[in-house]
Amino acid sequence: MTKVISVTKTAIHNVPTNIITGFLGAGKTTVIMNLLKHKPANERWAVLVNEFGEIGVDGSLLQGQGSDKQVFIREVPGGCMCCAAGVPMQVALNQLLKEAKPDRLLIEPTGLGHPKEILQVLNSEHYQKSLSIQKTITLVDARSLADPRYTKHETFNQQIAIADIVVGNKQDLYQQGDHEKLQQYVEGFDEKPKQVVFTQHGELLPDLLTGGTLTVNAPTHVLEHHEHNHEHSHENKAIASELPMPESGVIKAENKGEGVVSVGWRFSAEKTFNHQKLQQLFSTLQVERLKAVFITDHGMIGYNLTGDDLKEIALTELVLSELNESKIEIITNEIDDDFETQLMATII
Repeated sequence: MTKVISVTKTAIHNVPTNIITGFLGAGKTTVIMNLLKHKPANERWAVLVNEFGEIGVDGSLLQGQGSDKQVFIREVPGGCMCCAAGVPMQVALNQLLKEAKPDRLLIEPTGLGHPKEILQVLNSEHYQKSLSIQKTITLVDARSLADPRYTKHETFNQQIAIADIVVGNKQDLYQQGDHEKLQQYVEGFDEKPKQVVFTQHGELLPDLLTGGTLTVNAPTHVLEHHEHNHEHSHENKAIASELPMPESGVIKAENKGEGVVSVGWRFSAEKTFNHQKLQQLFSTLQVERLKAVFITDHGMIGYNLTGDDLKEIALTELVLSELNESKIEIITNEIDDDFETQLMATII
């Protein structure tokens, strides 16, 4: 039976809530960045973001896009949003609702997480009055359909199965026939009708979020509990993102599960990185996913790497004053032992 954590005493009713999901590298964080840029100026929005790794970088990237005081962000690092009957998620969600009292809530599960567990929590009696579940958006890079590592992966297919809208992102990189392949693949899921739209660079407008969801009435086999394969344990163990910075000025953490490994580092603000050396290091890196924010000799810079697509993001000075550290998270099949040495060599 799902354990429910008590929510704030302040009455919060029918907050429009969207899950924005998708596999590793599909562009979830970029989509949320764009949505936040286009949110109505008079609305308060909240974002609950989950990361597979324990360092927690997404929140920094999202905060770094500007100083909008009407946006509230909370992270659930360590891949644990969908573990332990959703207890870490519920704690973070209740705190976020209490702090933000939002006009809209966006939830971004890790690309390796099972969104149906999150739906179970959000659809529970406890949240029926406080949340109004709206469209579930699933991002897909249609080029992934040529790779059985995706099409045979339960999480990849579950993310499509629970979607109201499937967004074919990165269409500027598609080859002839990729659009049609995604349309046909989505039509193979008969759980509920789905709209398919295409975009590039994560360019979505808030209008796509509104409207009721059919997920609440999805068949039991779509929402039933699934024992998934995280190898970590959080009992009596602090997440690396919450640890105090040691005298060395460096914290390292690893996590394993779903056939991949994540490794991340936090660095104290006293450590400044060479911008050019970071560029050179990341431009040749072969990993599934990299996200980072660094204090460099060219200012505070964010990095977002999916496959061979590396993006640099200039972050505002507000981020530096609030975060006061650099951090990086990598997800891949196997970590190169030399990478840590190369990373440390970029410190000035």
